[in-house]
Amino acid sequence: MRLRHIEVFNAVMLTGSVSAAARLINVTQPAVSRTLQHAELQLGFPLFRRDRGRLTPTAEALALHPHVQRLFAQLDEVDRLAASLREQGDRGELRIVTVMALTQEVLPRALQAFRARHPRIKLHIEAQHSPQVMAQLLLREADIGFAFSPAVHPGLREERLADAPVVCVAPHGALPSSLVKSGRVGLADLAGLPMLALDADDPVGQLVSRACRESDVTLENGVTVQTYHAALSMAQHGLGVALLDGYTALSAQRERVDVLALEPAITVPVSALRLAQHPESGAARTLLRCMRQALAG
Repeated sequence: MRLRHIEVFNAVMLTGSVSAAARLINVTQPAVSRTLQHAELQLGFPLFRRDRGRLTPTAEALALHPHVQRLFAQLDEVDRLAASLREQGDRGELRIVTVMALTQEVLPRALQAFRARHPRIKLHIEAQHSPQVMAQLLLREADIGFAFSPAVHPGLREERLADAPVVCVAPHGALPSSLVKSGRVGLADLAGLPMLALDADDPVGQLVSRACRESDVTLENGVTVQTYHAALSMAQHGLGVALLDGYTALSAQRERVDVLALEPAITVPVSALRLAQHPESGAARTLLRCMRQALAG
């Protein structure tokens, strides 16, 4: 018997008539009659004797009905469990660890959209460097991470969300007006200028160093910083020119600095990281969609 057959059979057994069964399960009387006929045809024996418009269960129907009642009790348990899981999913917590570059503009926009869908989930957010993002995930200290470097550990799975452009942030007056008007600057144009360098182990710092080698350009790195926002802040105070990701540059104070595209173009992958064998919650999937949308601008 199909589930629809069982539903109609149970309704008739409970009510004793086609019309009452139709009202109980909110279908038409002809639909109930057709479904009963299909069920009996499939079973190969009658379920009811029809006598002057009344339906009397056969011995086979009486034997089946206790099992059908147990089946419906189990379906009720499934419904209650699903409701409980849904309630837990909307009242749980989500531990997020991310590179600091995404905390100023991108992650807040993503969380604003996330909050509209999951208003009661508790959020725990921590900003770290990319290696520490991976470490916290592997130690199960976070549920989801966002980093600039791809996952290199077999215990993590990576999902590429976007490619962040590396841009040039220069104090007003540091670059020729012709370059500022063009909106673009080459690495060779920065030679001889005081630079705010990122740490050599930083993903963006590594990409910039490689591009300089390939272009045979040497930059004068007078100050080395650990974070993108430190580089941005120092550039805004006139201490040098910074090459950093475009998402950090979204919070640049344009009245103090110029933000220019870099040539040749350098991009750094923005990835979502999770434990490879860890089941993903509905809340985590929602956050990923919101994060992808926020990164797209």
